[in-house]
Amino acid sequence: MKQLIRNVKIIGTGSYVPETIYTNEYLETIVPTNSQWIYENVGIRARHIAAPNQATSDLATEAGRRAIEDAGLAPTDIDLIIVATATPDRKAPSTAAFVQHKLKATNAAAFDLAAVCSGFLFAMSVASQYIAAGVYNNILVIGADTFSRITDWTRRDAIFFGDGAGAAVLSSANVTEGFLAYRLYIDTIENMLGFTVPAGGSETPLTADNLNEQYFQMDGKAVFKSATTVLPKAINQVLTDTGLTVNDIDFMIPHQPSIRILQKTAEIIGLPFEKVMTNMDKYANTTGGTIPILLDETRRTGKLKKGDIVLFAAVGSGWTYGAALIKWAL
Repeated sequence: MKQLIRNVKIIGTGSYVPETIYTNEYLETIVPTNSQWIYENVGIRARHIAAPNQATSDLATEAGRRAIEDAGLAPTDIDLIIVATATPDRKAPSTAAFVQHKLKATNAAAFDLAAVCSGFLFAMSVASQYIAAGVYNNILVIGADTFSRITDWTRRDAIFFGDGAGAAVLSSANVTEGFLAYRLYIDTIENMLGFTVPAGGSETPLTADNLNEQYFQMDGKAVFKSATTVLPKAINQVLTDTGLTVNDIDFMIPHQPSIRILQKTAEIIGLPFEKVMTNMDKYANTTGGTIPILLDETRRTGKLKKGDIVLFAAVGSGWTYGAALIKWAL
């Protein structure tokens, strides 16, 4: 019997972070903070910072190139490029257009997707629908951000973010492998501006008088409350959808908001923390890049095995959030 709706799997991964590193000790010299406090409370030791001549598309292009090579494909084999970013190169054209140009992926359509820290998860879901419907065969999904460009390096909350990009190539799968479930949400009821960039859009265009509003603003308590409320909800729902339990999860590859958020989430759902992958100690929160960078690193360490059940989960500004389960196929 012909399979009309195709399963979807990941056939290649890649990541890239810029060379410059800001350690916690360095931040002590420019920000009123304490390096040990940062590590103990947030889980961060360092973050990578894009060079002055590096735009988000440069990071995204290198991660995408590596993912395409890992998949055994050429750039011209890619049908669609989706870039999840909150820090685009320009208002227009899209960052994905720059990536398509730099990769010479001449057969690919391209667009950006905005869901901030949840962006890569949302983008994988979109890509999966195109493949499942038979519209495209090979889709390059990239999460990339350069939050250093919208960080006020005199404020204490400058400690949270770093720059980086990760990518995955999605393609069709057989009925025994690939993505098992997605659940995507947004909750705008309570404190939806707990994380925001006030100016630079149509609501408040940047002027000479409000340049300080081009930087992100964050309510840390609101982020913690939202994340530890909504992440368990999304995770439990995809488990229910698939008939699996938390005991079936081999690895959780989550967005990297803070170590305490991840510890609390694991505690609530009953997942042993050794199954929760983290790399925020090296990279901080790379927003759209967190999940794909961590996925690529986890895979390249040899931890992921064919048939493993992998959980993705993320929460971002708005509050966007969601979870997905995949039966690993590589």
